[in-house]
Amino acid sequence: MTQEEIRVILNEMAEERYRHFSASLLPGIDNILGVRLPNLRMVAKKIAKEDWKLCMAWKDKKYFEETMLQAMVLGYAKADINELLAVLASFIACIDNWSVNDSLCSSFKAAKQYQQEVWDFLMGYKDSSNEFEARFVAVMLRAYYINDNYIDKTLEVLGNIDTTKYYASMGTAWAFADAWTAYSTKTKKFLKEHTPDSVTYYKILQKCLQSYKISIEDKEYIKKEKNLFKMSQNHF
Repeated sequence: MTQEEIRVILNEMAEERYRHFSASLLPGIDNILGVRLPNLRMVAKKIAKEDWKLCMAWKDKKYFEETMLQAMVLGYAKADINELLAVLASFIACIDNWSVNDSLCSSFKAAKQYQQEVWDFLMGYKDSSNEFEARFVAVMLRAYYINDNYIDKTLEVLGNIDTTKYYASMGTAWAFADAWTAYSTKTKKFLKEHTPDSVTYYKILQKCLQSYKISIEDKEYIKKEKNLFKMSQNHF
């Protein structure tokens, strides 16, 4: 399918009510058609089977959904990992919102099979001050590297991500909260010794309290920690 043919399909799938809903979640993004994610995934999987490279070569993207399709197609594409990572490196510069970022991360299943190769790739962005490059690292670590082989390194990288910008901070807090559910002792110890900035730390505690997977004992500890933290941070 050509890009123009895909635009026709996207316009046919667009819903005005869903466009308004999506726009409310993506401030500053004003080219949204309003296509639901399951429909985008269906189109992306079809493109990935046909000619994923052609899709990734799109430069003139009229709609937000076209960038979303590229994020998903890159995740669904079947190719040599080095080729995928080379295309990924080019695409990262296109990320300017959390939705494209997180859709890319959730789709990029190659990270499960090629843990070391993708880890090495991510380390090229771990010190970035760019808001969405930092979030990209955090969300990828959350999705694929909270496991026995990587948890210590994952915590170390998360602890050094630049969280001065909102979406990087939120992504990092989300990753730490998930690490707590899987490795509570390690994560609790790490956060005691390497406490993040106040905004991120508070978000970690909030997300942990919202989790259904964290023990009652840990939640009691988190509640006390949160209260102590609020007392010491008068801007909360």
